[in-house]
Amino acid sequence: MTIRVLLADDQALLRSAFKVLVDSEPDMQVVGEAADGAEAVALARSRRADVVLMDIRMPGTDGLAATRMISEDPDLAGVRVVMLTTFEVDEYVVQSLRAGASGFLGKGAEPDDLLDAIRVAAAGEALLSPAATKALIGRFLAQPPDGTGTSAHSDRIAALTVREREVLVLVGGGHSNDEIADRLEVSPLTVKTHVNRAMAKLGARDRAQLVVTAYESGLVRPRVE
Repeated sequence: MTIRVLLADDQALLRSAFKVLVDSEPDMQVVGEAADGAEAVALARSRRADVVLMDIRMPGTDGLAATRMISEDPDLAGVRVVMLTTFEVDEYVVQSLRAGASGFLGKGAEPDDLLDAIRVAAAGEALLSPAATKALIGRFLAQPPDGTGTSAHSDRIAALTVREREVLVLVGGGHSNDEIADRLEVSPLTVKTHVNRAMAKLGARDRAQLVVTAYESGLVRPRVE
């Protein structure tokens, strides 16, 4: 299956470079280019994009607002957003994750990393590496914006089974299904089932949103280095 990619960045030269790279891969294709967030949302719908590479800072409707529009639109439930940023340590990145992005990538990333990010996002996985990303997520997601602590998530968390909550904690810790399976001594398929059930109960679009909930609910605490 070909991954349909939408490029959203106000720099035409950068879009052109990304297009050449993406179109060189046999399993993906650029289906549209947008210079601002509003255009990105419209094209995500009309071009049936699977993954949007979204710049955070664009004129008019920025990437943060556009990501929120996409994540809140039921017709775009299958669209995954990967945020592109010049500065990887940026609070806007975490706001993007809260808005529904699957993760983010620095614009200085290696070409292979960018292509891998597209595939990871298309598969519904959380793009939450390198290690600096996890530290950033832990630092900001541990401080919910509404100041309510765990109350905003308590009802949904309470609906999880003990095993689903255990899996959620491990997902929040950045572990893959295979790693979780080894820790819990179950099959990867069983882990996937628990992850999918947790996503349904928590209203999470993808694995990245499970990580957001794990931190904001207090189930996972950032490590103190």
